[in-house]
Amino acid sequence: MSWAFLRDLLSGVNKYSTGIGRIWVAVVFLFRLLLYVAAAENIWKHEHDEFECNIKQPGCENVCFDHFFPVSHIRFWALQLIMVSTPSLLVVFHVAYRENREKHLNRKLYKNPGKIDGGLLCTYLISLILKTGLEIFFLVLFYKLYNGFKIPHLVKCDIKPCPNTVDCYISKTTEKMIFLYFLVATSCLCIVLNLSELSYLMFKYSIKCYLKRHVKKQQ
Repeated sequence: MSWAFLRDLLSGVNKYSTGIGRIWVAVVFLFRLLLYVAAAENIWKHEHDEFECNIKQPGCENVCFDHFFPVSHIRFWALQLIMVSTPSLLVVFHVAYRENREKHLNRKLYKNPGKIDGGLLCTYLISLILKTGLEIFFLVLFYKLYNGFKIPHLVKCDIKPCPNTVDCYISKTTEKMIFLYFLVATSCLCIVLNLSELSYLMFKYSIKCYLKRHVKKQQ
């Protein structure tokens, strides 16, 4: 799978981000996207083939794998990466709208179309809220799907057509657990960064409004 579109999106968003936003872009690009492409895909590449049960009953291994892995970890994280990065498109589209509006009217409407103020500030805040909400949603969903943030060495399965309770073994569990913890940790870090940036922008805007009112009273 080509991740060039996501790389280009993150590069575009980086131009219009605050300092905290640029740290978020760096975390997503370096510690999530590159880690996913360079290592995680290979670790989970043959997860179905390496899932073994101590019985050769036709269909038993497949239904057990489907039960314990309703969604492939690697596809789940790919979807998460795409979804948490998509709200940033709102900011890119808003800046493009400003630039096209200036071209259409053939006059300067904004000192800097990419400056976070006015309507663009609202769009930026909405994108931060959406990114934070999606990060939390995917963490909760993962926890519910897999009964926690863990990968057991052994799972016991008694689903038909298995004739009785069989033992199934998951390969490279220690290595997978390390990457799982790292990906969950970076997701939590992104939530903290989003909330920090949201608080920073709201505080900055509140101070700006207060100073404007204070200046008007002075006049």
